[in-house]
Amino acid sequence: MGTILGHEVTKRYGGAGLPDDTIDLTLTGSAGQSFGAFVPRGITLRLEGDANDYLGKGLSGGRIVVRPDRAATFRAEEQIIAGNVIAYGATAGEIFIRGGVGERFCVRNSGVTAVVEGVGDHGCEYMTGGRAVVLGPTGRNFAAGMSGGYAFVLDLDEGRVNPELVELGPVAGKVADELRDLVRRHQEETGSVVAEALLAEWPSSLARFTEVMPSDYKRVMEAKAEAVEDGLDEAQAEARIMEVLHG
Repeated sequence: MGTILGHEVTKRYGGAGLPDDTIDLTLTGSAGQSFGAFVPRGITLRLEGDANDYLGKGLSGGRIVVRPDRAATFRAEEQIIAGNVIAYGATAGEIFIRGGVGERFCVRNSGVTAVVEGVGDHGCEYMTGGRAVVLGPTGRNFAAGMSGGYAFVLDLDEGRVNPELVELGPVAGKVADELRDLVRRHQEETGSVVAEALLAEWPSSLARFTEVMPSDYKRVMEAKAEAVEDGLDEAQAEARIMEVLHG
């Protein structure tokens, strides 16, 4: 669902797509494989129900919002609302999911921002960019092979993190403001009661989050920030980054 529509938009408007939410569709029911795959900027797909695997595969700037059917009586954060391998190879766009998802969430994601309320095993595997917010538990082997981007996880069980490439730390500064904005938008888009409760007591909620960031990526971002502060041009900044990475 959405892929042929995205193809038509890209044929007419190229890689830039359209302004956000130019095409805004709400669907109800159970979606099959690859809901919203490759959707470009300008298309928003809202699903009230549940979805199968590969939701948002190759997402290229579009937006996907998933929430349970409004008549559902269960607690969304305790259920699996979408399947495995969500945002596989996605390059840009946003995904907001009220409820849990399956394994390999954001695998090979390189640019999408995604908010979810729990993930299965191997979350953020081989992720190279983008942002992931997990407002719930993770499965084992979280962040395996993660070389870029960053994740914020609520009440993280550090024993479920693959520590080979990443560092764990508190969320502070401008990043904390960014996280709050994402939690707020998740609540607005999905009606999440989890996000609502976190926002109601934000100072104490913030302390419950852990930032998961690849070590080398962190060094690059710090070097970029220093280059900007020092007024370096693009070539000088690149040289600074290479020096930080390789000595």
